[in-house]
Amino acid sequence: MSPDALNAGLLTLRVVLGIVFIAHGVKHFINREKTINWTASIGFKSPGVQWAFMTFAEIGIGVGLAAGLLTSFAAAGLVSMMFVAFWTVHRAAGFFVSARPDEGYEYVLVLVAAAFALAVIGPGEWSLDESLDIAASLDAGVGALIAAGGLVAAVLQLATFYRPSKV
Repeated sequence: MSPDALNAGLLTLRVVLGIVFIAHGVKHFINREKTINWTASIGFKSPGVQWAFMTFAEIGIGVGLAAGLLTSFAAAGLVSMMFVAFWTVHRAAGFFVSARPDEGYEYVLVLVAAAFALAVIGPGEWSLDESLDIAASLDAGVGALIAAGGLVAAVLQLATFYRPSKV
């Protein structure tokens, strides 16, 4: 594979993941009250804090991925957020995203796999990480460990804030 083909593929993956996360963050920002009410309804205490965290983390993760800036850390954020989404919303619906009334976890799984792959492979030469000469320090095993750290953050968030109803 040519270096340009690899870099084009990594850029495409980063930008698409980034757009998805920026769009979700902007949606939460615009629909603040709706998002706060939904967050409370699925079992989170301090839903206003959850709204702020969710909104600004999604936007930051999206920008980081799209730009290829601190890519492994952005990937860790994605892994963290998608594990929380899996645990709180999607796992009960099963695998398929087309499950109704809830959505299954296949989409969440694909996002996590893509983010983990970026953390391991690195953002490519067409990234700010490469321009800043930090890409090689943050990919491969280090990137995998950073991305896996997203799971630790997710578990801490769930342990601190998630209190589903016993019904």
